[in-house]
Amino acid sequence: MANYKWSFANVGGVTRVCIQSAEDIRHLGELDKKMWTVLSCPVNGLEISSDSLSLMDQDGDGQLRLKEVVATAEWLCATLKDPQSLFEQSDVITIENIADEGIRVIGDRLQKEGKVALADVQAAIDAVTIEAQEVPAAPLEADVIAAYKEKSAEYAAYFEQEKLQKLGLALIPEDAPKPGMTEKKFVEMGKQIADWEAAKAAAETANADALAAAKAEFEPLRKLLLLHRDFYRLLRNFVTLEDFYDNDEKTVASFQAGTLILDQRACKLCIRVNDLAKHDSQAPLSGMYLLYCNCENKKTGKKLQIVAAMTQGEIKNLSVGKNGIFYDNDGLDYDATVFKIIENPISIRQAFWTPYRKMAKWVEDKINKSAAEKDAKAFDDMTAKADAAANPNAEKKPAFDIAKFAGIFAAIGMALGMIGTALAAVAGGLASLNWWQLIIVFICILLVISGPSMIMAWMKLRRRNLAPVLNANGWAVNADAIISVPFGLKLTEQVRFPFTKNPVKKSPAGKICLVILLLIILGLGGYGIYKYITKEEVTAEEVMEVTETEANPALTLEETETPAETPETEKGAE
Repeated sequence: MANYKWSFANVGGVTRVCIQSAEDIRHLGELDKKMWTVLSCPVNGLEISSDSLSLMDQDGDGQLRLKEVVATAEWLCATLKDPQSLFEQSDVITIENIADEGIRVIGDRLQKEGKVALADVQAAIDAVTIEAQEVPAAPLEADVIAAYKEKSAEYAAYFEQEKLQKLGLALIPEDAPKPGMTEKKFVEMGKQIADWEAAKAAAETANADALAAAKAEFEPLRKLLLLHRDFYRLLRNFVTLEDFYDNDEKTVASFQAGTLILDQRACKLCIRVNDLAKHDSQAPLSGMYLLYCNCENKKTGKKLQIVAAMTQGEIKNLSVGKNGIFYDNDGLDYDATVFKIIENPISIRQAFWTPYRKMAKWVEDKINKSAAEKDAKAFDDMTAKADAAANPNAEKKPAFDIAKFAGIFAAIGMALGMIGTALAAVAGGLASLNWWQLIIVFICILLVISGPSMIMAWMKLRRRNLAPVLNANGWAVNADAIISVPFGLKLTEQVRFPFTKNPVKKSPAGKICLVILLLIILGLGGYGIYKYITKEEVTAEEVMEVTETEANPALTLEETETPAETPETEKGAE
């Protein structure tokens, strides 16, 4: 049992078992459970027919597990003479390939040129008729029965009250409805209607059971054809995830619900959201930039929630509330609106610009805040003047005392002077560098600013994993489903326009200001780095002096140091 030789391949950066032959399917039960990529998945909400998945779900709990997949493989291998035909994924099968005699007999009745198709079986099921049991005729006219049902409770209450009144225990109001029949006749009518309804229900049930039994004759053949078409596709999504990593653009995984068109991009990795609460805890672990969208088709009224992975491009135009269009795999379109975003790096290029965008956003916020404060101050001044004009006798605010603010003005002037000095020093320092030194300095500055963001992005992009998103959707994923950078470029397509001259000229003021700001930042950083890595140069004379000192310390002491004159020396000289 453990001696069967499996073949393996690297699929999506992970070693996985290959299902390539009928023998692989025949020995599926012997495969080590730890080697399966998926251990269970939901029956509903996938791009594989729910009819097929329900046939495999033996306990009917809505979850397809590993043991049920193995049981299905065993049934197919016993029912087919050559299970290799499962790899065709066809809903047409040759009669000669059916090993089960009972199914083969049914297939013979429907076969065309030695083959039987699912469409033929479904047509036969729909055409099934039976000799229906006769439903008894109604004892009364339909309007009489309807009137009885409408008034029965009211009349029954009246007759009950009439009995109690005769015993002196109840009083019937004057406006109470008085039936135009005796209580005996009313009871007989009720019994007739009840007996007829019971007989009618029994006949209908018998007819439904007989029809179901007649149709059930074709169910084994229908099951075989459904699984003949869909079982190998399930294996490609259950054992190996081959459909997801396949290079064929027409091939989609069972969990890929369609394509989201948004911000001039087509996101192909869109998954239905079954439980948003589970996504809140699991999806952030995927390391992907995720957009959650509410989708609705106004014509059919059909609604669904999806999560789309954005794996290429910029994020500056992506925000909650942004609208797009979602196309499911059948081509039906939905209005899509983003209601939640999980932010993670999309690319190293985007990570490179992230610090500068944050800086620009910070500057913009500061400018807006300052403008808002000035606007509020101007408004307050205007209202204060208006109040003063309206109330000349009101207490006036003390006049502006410039002496109190002299220190502030001096500090501002000093700060401006220091900034000017720093800029001058930067300009002087940079001017003293060679061109190649300037390039190195600027590269170092860029690495200091953008390096951490790029390194973090690189680490996260290497770990992008689809498994947490699938787990949030009720899957039990047993292995990583890595989304590498090259593979991510295939999952999100960006628009590509031919080069054309733009007739609309935009004002360059914004870009010029941004470039000036960036150059100032780079200049300050470059000067700081330059001062740090370049020490004060030592002259040649100092180097020679140090060398001689090390070689002849005694001579050097006599030659280089002049002894201080003492009082005794001064007296001797006298």
